[in-house]
Amino acid sequence: MSEWSSLCESIQGQEVVLDVTGLYVYLGTLTDWDEKFVTLESADVHDLRDTATSRERYVVEARLHGIRPNRNRVHIRWDQVLSLSVLADVQI
Repeated sequence: MSEWSSLCESIQGQEVVLDVTGLYVYLGTLTDWDEKFVTLESADVHDLRDTATSRERYVVEARLHGIRPNRNRVHIRWDQVLSLSVLADVQI
C-alpha cells in the first residue's frame, strides 16, 4: 500500500483514470485513500459492457471532452486496481 499512498499524495486533487480487473473504468478526482479503498469524487463509473467503445477510446474521449460524472463519490477497492493514471497524461 505504501507505493500507492506515495503516488496518491503526489496526484491528490487531480483527475485520474483507474483501470480495474473487471469490465469497468473509473474516472474522477482523486480525493482520498486508505489501505483498502481509493476514493474519487465527481466520478464517471463506466461499464464497458454498455457500449461498443473500447476502454482506451472512452478514456481518450474523456481527455478531449472532460469527465461526465455519474457519481458524486465512489470508493474502489485497491485489490481491483490494475493501473492509476492522471487523465492529463493520456495521450490524444
